[in-house]
Amino acid sequence: MDSSTKNNFRRVLAKHGQRYTRQRDVVFSIVSKTAAHPTAEKIYLEARSLLPSISLATVYKNLDTLVSCGLAKRVSHVDGSSRYCCRSDPHHHATCLGCGSVSDIPGTLGAEELSKVHTQARDFTITGYELELNGYCPKCNPSSFS
Repeated sequence: MDSSTKNNFRRVLAKHGQRYTRQRDVVFSIVSKTAAHPTAEKIYLEARSLLPSISLATVYKNLDTLVSCGLAKRVSHVDGSSRYCCRSDPHHHATCLGCGSVSDIPGTLGAEELSKVHTQARDFTITGYELELNGYCPKCNPSSFS
Protein backbone atom coordinates (compact mmCIF):
# COMPACT_ATOMS: atom_id res chain seq x y z
CA MET A 1 0.00 0.00 0.00
CA ASP A 2 1.47 3.37 -0.97
CA SER A 3 1.94 6.09 1.66
CA SER A 4 -1.01 8.18 0.46
CA THR A 5 -3.37 5.19 0.71
CA LYS A 6 -1.94 4.24 4.10
CA ASN A 7 -2.40 7.80 5.42
CA ASN A 8 -5.99 7.87 4.15
CA PHE A 9 -6.57 4.44 5.72
CA ARG A 10 -5.32 5.66 9.11
CA ARG A 11 -7.33 8.90 8.83
CA VAL A 12 -10.60 7.09 8.08
CA LEU A 13 -10.03 4.63 10.93
CA ALA A 14 -9.35 7.51 13.37
CA LYS A 15 -12.42 9.40 12.15
CA HIS A 16 -14.52 6.36 13.10
CA GLY A 17 -12.84 5.92 16.47
CA GLN A 18 -10.84 2.88 15.37
CA ARG A 19 -7.14 2.42 15.81
CA TYR A 20 -4.62 1.30 13.26
CA THR A 21 -3.30 -2.24 13.82
CA ARG A 22 -0.96 -4.40 11.79
CA GLN A 23 -3.71 -7.03 11.45
CA ARG A 24 -6.17 -4.44 10.12
CA ASP A 25 -3.52 -3.16 7.70
CA VAL A 26 -2.85 -6.67 6.37
CA VAL A 27 -6.55 -7.48 5.91
CA PHE A 28 -7.19 -4.15 4.15
CA SER A 29 -4.13 -4.62 1.92
CA ILE A 30 -5.25 -8.10 0.85
CA VAL A 31 -8.79 -7.01 -0.01
CA SER A 32 -7.77 -3.77 -1.71
CA LYS A 33 -5.19 -5.36 -4.02
CA THR A 34 -7.57 -7.85 -5.66
CA ALA A 35 -10.63 -7.68 -7.87
CA ALA A 36 -11.55 -11.28 -6.96
CA HIS A 37 -13.94 -10.39 -4.09
CA PRO A 38 -12.43 -12.89 -1.64
CA THR A 39 -14.21 -14.58 1.25
CA ALA A 40 -13.01 -14.10 4.82
CA GLU A 41 -11.52 -17.59 4.67
CA LYS A 42 -9.44 -16.76 1.59
CA ILE A 43 -8.31 -13.51 3.19
CA TYR A 44 -7.37 -15.45 6.32
CA LEU A 45 -5.25 -17.94 4.35
CA GLU A 46 -3.32 -15.13 2.67
CA ALA A 47 -3.00 -13.14 5.91
CA ARG A 48 -1.45 -16.15 7.67
CA SER A 49 1.47 -16.05 5.25
CA LEU A 50 2.20 -12.50 6.49
CA LEU A 51 1.06 -12.85 10.11
CA PRO A 52 1.20 -16.53 11.13
CA SER A 53 -0.52 -15.86 14.47
CA ILE A 54 -3.61 -14.14 13.03
CA SER A 55 -6.88 -15.97 13.67
CA LEU A 56 -9.96 -16.30 11.48
CA ALA A 57 -11.95 -14.46 14.18
CA THR A 58 -9.51 -11.53 13.94
CA VAL A 59 -9.96 -11.43 10.17
CA TYR A 60 -13.76 -11.37 10.57
CA LYS A 61 -13.58 -8.62 13.22
CA ASN A 62 -11.30 -6.52 11.04
CA LEU A 63 -13.53 -6.99 7.99
CA ASP A 64 -16.51 -5.83 10.08
CA THR A 65 -14.51 -2.76 11.12
CA LEU A 66 -13.49 -1.99 7.53
CA VAL A 67 -17.13 -2.28 6.40
CA SER A 68 -18.44 -0.10 9.25
CA CYS A 69 -15.83 2.57 8.43
CA GLY A 70 -16.72 2.51 4.73
CA LEU A 71 -13.32 1.17 3.71
CA ALA A 72 -14.78 -2.06 2.32
CA LYS A 73 -18.10 -3.41 1.12
CA ARG A 74 -19.64 -6.75 2.00
CA VAL A 75 -21.07 -8.40 -1.12
CA SER A 76 -23.66 -11.13 -0.52
CA HIS A 77 -22.88 -14.08 -2.76
CA VAL A 78 -25.53 -16.39 -4.23
CA ASP A 79 -24.06 -19.30 -2.22
CA GLY A 80 -24.78 -17.42 1.03
CA SER A 81 -21.18 -16.42 1.71
CA SER A 82 -19.95 -12.87 2.08
CA ARG A 83 -17.30 -11.52 -0.27
CA TYR A 84 -15.35 -8.30 0.24
CA CYS A 85 -14.50 -5.41 -2.05
CA CYS A 86 -12.49 -2.23 -1.42
CA ARG A 87 -13.22 -0.39 -4.67
CA SER A 88 -14.48 3.09 -3.85
CA ASP A 89 -15.52 4.16 -7.35
CA PRO A 90 -19.17 3.70 -8.37
CA HIS A 91 -19.71 0.13 -9.56
CA HIS A 92 -22.07 -2.84 -9.41
CA HIS A 93 -21.41 -6.55 -8.92
CA ALA A 94 -22.26 -9.39 -11.31
CA THR A 95 -22.17 -12.92 -9.89
CA CYS A 96 -21.94 -15.97 -12.16
CA LEU A 97 -24.43 -18.69 -11.14
CA GLY A 98 -22.19 -21.28 -12.80
CA CYS A 99 -18.68 -20.77 -11.44
CA GLY A 100 -19.41 -18.25 -8.66
CA SER A 101 -17.08 -15.55 -9.95
CA VAL A 102 -17.91 -11.96 -9.01
CA SER A 103 -17.12 -9.21 -11.52
CA ASP A 104 -17.20 -5.44 -11.16
CA ILE A 105 -19.41 -3.47 -13.55
CA PRO A 106 -18.38 0.22 -13.53
CA GLY A 107 -21.02 2.91 -13.40
CA THR A 108 -24.16 4.10 -11.67
CA LEU A 109 -27.86 4.08 -12.40
CA GLY A 110 -29.00 7.10 -14.38
CA ALA A 111 -31.01 9.95 -12.90
CA GLU A 112 -34.20 8.72 -14.60
CA GLU A 113 -33.90 5.22 -13.11
CA LEU A 114 -33.13 6.61 -9.64
CA SER A 115 -36.07 9.01 -9.91
CA LYS A 116 -38.41 6.08 -10.67
CA VAL A 117 -37.10 4.14 -7.68
CA HIS A 118 -37.44 7.21 -5.45
CA THR A 119 -41.04 7.73 -6.59
CA GLN A 120 -41.91 4.09 -5.88
CA ALA A 121 -40.22 4.22 -2.48
CA ARG A 122 -42.61 7.02 -1.43
CA ASP A 123 -41.81 8.05 2.16
CA PHE A 124 -38.59 6.06 2.30
CA THR A 125 -35.47 8.25 2.35
CA ILE A 126 -32.91 6.70 0.04
CA THR A 127 -29.29 7.35 1.06
CA GLY A 128 -27.61 4.97 -1.36
CA TYR A 129 -28.05 1.78 -3.34
CA GLU A 130 -26.19 -1.32 -4.45
CA LEU A 131 -27.04 -3.27 -7.57
CA GLU A 132 -26.18 -6.96 -7.66
CA LEU A 133 -26.63 -8.82 -10.94
CA ASN A 134 -26.91 -12.62 -11.15
CA GLY A 135 -26.41 -14.57 -14.36
CA TYR A 136 -23.71 -16.38 -16.30
CA CYS A 137 -20.25 -15.32 -17.34
CA PRO A 138 -19.17 -16.02 -20.95
CA LYS A 139 -17.42 -19.24 -19.86
CA CYS A 140 -20.53 -20.65 -18.14
CA ASN A 141 -23.33 -19.22 -20.30
CA PRO A 142 -25.76 -22.14 -20.89
CA SER A 143 -26.77 -20.76 -24.31
CA SER A 144 -23.18 -21.15 -25.52
CA PHE A 145 -23.45 -24.96 -25.03
CA SER A 146 -26.25 -25.48 -27.58
